[in-house]
This record gives sequence, structure tokens and C-alpha cells, in this order.
Amino acid sequence: MAATGDNSGSARSRAVSEVVELVSSLIRFDTSNTGDPATTKGERECAEWVARQLEDAGYTTEYVESGLPGRGNVFARLPGADSGRGALLLHGHLDVVPAEAADWSVHPFSGAVQDGYVWGRGAIDMKDMVGMMLAVARQFKIEGTVPPRDLVFAFLADEENGGKWGSQWLVQNRPDLFTGITEAVGEVGGFSLTVPRPDGGERRLYLVETAEKGLGWMRLRAKARAGHGSFLHEDNAVTILAAAVARLGTHTFPLVLSDSVAEFLAAVSEETGLAFDPGSKDIEGTLAKLGSISRIIGATLRDTANPTMLNAGYKANVIPQTAEAVVDCRVVPGRLAEFEREVDELIGPDVEREWVTKLDSYETTFDGHLVDAMNEAILAHDPHGRTVPYMLSGGTDAKAFADLGIRCFGFAPLRLPPELDFAALFHGVDERVPVDALEFGTDVLEHFLLHS
Repeated sequence: MAATGDNSGSARSRAVSEVVELVSSLIRFDTSNTGDPATTKGERECAEWVARQLEDAGYTTEYVESGLPGRGNVFARLPGADSGRGALLLHGHLDVVPAEAADWSVHPFSGAVQDGYVWGRGAIDMKDMVGMMLAVARQFKIEGTVPPRDLVFAFLADEENGGKWGSQWLVQNRPDLFTGITEAVGEVGGFSLTVPRPDGGERRLYLVETAEKGLGWMRLRAKARAGHGSFLHEDNAVTILAAAVARLGTHTFPLVLSDSVAEFLAAVSEETGLAFDPGSKDIEGTLAKLGSISRIIGATLRDTANPTMLNAGYKANVIPQTAEAVVDCRVVPGRLAEFEREVDELIGPDVEREWVTKLDSYETTFDGHLVDAMNEAILAHDPHGRTVPYMLSGGTDAKAFADLGIRCFGFAPLRLPPELDFAALFHGVDERVPVDALEFGTDVLEHFLLHS
């Protein structure tokens, strides 16, 4: 049975007409996730607002608090023409990282619409996609659109802290919410990268996320004798830890090309004429010619271990017994055992390590009906575009859903201006999303869901 309600090529749709206001309204909820449940706020209020928007359109929603009061999640299902097919999950998180208002051109929780952009914390991570999901979900229900398969819309808490009190908790404690779901689409994919062609023209590549590096926050701990700061101390926990942190933080892990990264580089090479030789000592230099996105792509070529926190001592003239550090580790698929071995060699036997958070890497192939539907949707609205796979250097809620056997992709479509430093906007100052990119993405998302 064919889907109904496709607006491709027709007049401005209901979803496109309201997506900007929906995104602006979402940004006005301060859902800052500090990583500490005691100071994280706003998720419940935002989730309840999302539920009202869905219920006003006719949905029956389920509100779930994931393990702690206020960690709000909302689920809604739209039956498809063939409910015997596996359902498609669309997931977006409602929390954002904190922002210092004094650093911004506009207030980070204003949701201001000006200069052709919607401004505010979460504009691209990821209340843009949440707004597009909400707009299309509302349109489908109000207009009686029947998609080809069941769609499950999930609006989630705590992604910015690894999903401990969000997707991870839900998968472990409420797997029934995901019954029948076989594929999922979430954030950090589907955005455009404009690359130069040898003939002097340009090509927009739309990056579909097919892989994510593993995410791990590792605590390092050194222990030694406490003592007076005026004495000679060869056995100093701070010195031992600092040396280990310096060795780890300045180490370059070996270059590893996963299938997703190799396919991405091959596509870019075909379009630009640039040669990405894995044996070259300057492959990062070649990548730099792609502009700001090279920071994301470059980080997928190898493991990273970046020290982010240090803690030691309680008085200036006392050498402490213990010193600790936290390291943000991102590991290429298939590399975890070797990564841990290298870390142990670098930190040495006098430093203990433990995983505070450890989420596995993920990779799927760039093929199948869902990938075809993504490509078709992009080409319907940008005939000269091209979809290509890539690996995300960070992590998303897809890690939790993959544990259920769900095949996951990142596809939050945006057609971006070539000059926009998109990578810098993630967790950055003056985060913003172009209005026309939101409208384009909403059209693409609608087309995709009607052919998924």
C-alpha cells in the first residue's frame, strides 16, 4: 500500500510552516545538562510541552521518567500501512549542554529568529531535529497521512551525559517501548558539506552517519605517601599522575581506516580530485582542505584520549596521598582491546585506571532500503546533491538502541551555506541553525518517512 500525503514539489506544507516556531519554542526551555542530576534542569517541562504538541494533533503519548525525577521522555507511535514490517524509530534528545549567556551575541535560551537563523543552545544539537520530527509528526496525524511502516517518535533525556538517565536506562528498564523496531534515525547526519570540484564547480555532499566511535570517560588515579610540602619527595602522587596524563594526552594513536571512513574519503576524492593516501604522513593536511568539517573527520582516523579534569590536594603545603584525572576517550570500532593496551603502557604501573562511562562503538553498512530512501529524499529536494557515509567522532543515543539489535543511522537533514563553520557550533558559542536549512530538512524528512 502506497503512502499518502507526499508534498514533494507542492505548496509549503503545514510542517514547514511551523518548524521554525517549534524549534524556537524548544530552545526557550533551558534544559541544561550539567552531568549532575541535582543541577540538571528543564527536561520534564520540555517533555511535557512536546507531549502537549503531539496530543493536540491527536496522538496518544507515553511520558516516562528514566530512573530519576524530572528526567522526562515522551513516546508516540503512528501506525503505518504495513504494521507487519519492522517499525522505524526517530529519536531526538531534549537536553543541551550549558551555556554562559555573557559569551553570546543573543541570550542562549532566547530562541531568537534573526538574520536568517534560529539562535540558541540546542539549535543544532539537537532541537533542530526535534523540531523537524515534531512538525512532521503533527502534520501526518492532523492530515491523516499513513506512512508505509509504523513510526515511533521518541524525545529523550540525558543524551549529553551519555544517556545514563535517558536512552541507556530506557533500553535496560523499558525495552517494551522499542518492541518491533528494527531501524532508527537520529542526530548528526544528513547535513551538507560543500566541496570544490576540479572543474571549478561545487558539489553538496550529505553526510549520513553510519558509524560512531566508542565513548569512554576514564578515571586515572595515582597513590603515594602524603607528606609535608617542604620535604624532598621522590614519591609524589601529583607528579606521578601529571607525568602519566602528559604522556597520554600527547600520544598519537595509529591511523585506522574503518569502512565508513574509507567510503567517505573515496567519495570526497572522487568529487574533489584530492588524494587521501592512508600511508601519507600528511593525510590530516589533505583533510584540512575540506574546511571546518575536517576536525570531525580527522578525529575518526584514530583513537583519541584527551585529559579533561584534574583533582589533587587539599592544602598548599601538604603533598596529597591521591591524585586523580579524567580522560575523554573516543575509540575507533574494533580497537578497544588494543587501545586499552596502549593506554596501560603509557600511564605505567603506578597509575590505576577505571572506566567511569564506557559505551561501545557502532558501525553499519551504507546500503539497503532505508539508505535508498534517504538518498531519494535528498535528491528530490537537491537534485545535484550526493549522500555519502561517514563516522561520527562523538556519540549519540544510537549506542543504546544498537544494543537491542536496532540498525542505526544519523540523518537530520540540513542544507547548509558553504561558509558556515558547522562543526564549531556543536557545544559552541552563538549556536544557530539557518531558517532555510530547517525548512529544507523538514521537506526532506517528510519525503524520507513517506518512502521509508
